[in-house]
Order: sequence, then C-alpha cells, then structure tokens
Amino acid sequence: MKESDWKLFKEIKDRAIDQYCRTALSEFGEIIDNEDQSAHERYLYLYKIINNSNRKMSPLFDGHSRSNAGFQLLAIRREGLADERLVSELSEEFRQETDPSRVKW
Repeated sequence: MKESDWKLFKEIKDRAIDQYCRTALSEFGEIIDNEDQSAHERYLYLYKIINNSNRKMSPLFDGHSRSNAGFQLLAIRREGLADERLVSELSEEFRQETDPSRVKW
C-alpha cells in the first residue's frame, strides 16, 4: 500500500467511525425518547440494538493495520460511510480494490 493511500485511509476511517457513532447515537436517542414503550421495553430494545451495532462496527473499525486496510475500506464504503471526496484522492488501484460495486461480497 502506498504511503499516501495509508494516510488517506486513516483519515477516511476516522471520519467514518465518527459518522457511524453519530448515526448510532441518534438511533439510540430515538429509542430512549419513545414514550410509546415502557422504560423496560426501551431498555431491552436499546440493549439489543447496541449489541447489534457493536457486532456491525467491529469488522469496520477494529484493528488498524495496512494488511487490513483494504478490507476495512471496502466495508466502510459498502456501508456508505466513506468520505467520497477523500476516496477520490486514493490511488486508482486502491480505489478499485475497495469499490463495493466491483467486488463480490
């Protein structure tokens, strides 16, 4: 992996995790504020949603290595979390390797 791709990947990943967390927190807030359900029901549902969110988050963001960067960027892009302006600055080769429309998932 080119050094320039690695630097951009780190920035893309940082922005993606921030976006992922903002979206999750918004969803959690909606659950918490839903007065149509009892506090216990909301708690149980929130617990389930947080666990699901953590399972989904793990392959996207856990670990930070050059050997894992391609897979992570592919997953981040597949989830629509990548800053496409930054992605456009990656090398053509790395962009193609991590393009979800080109890779069978």
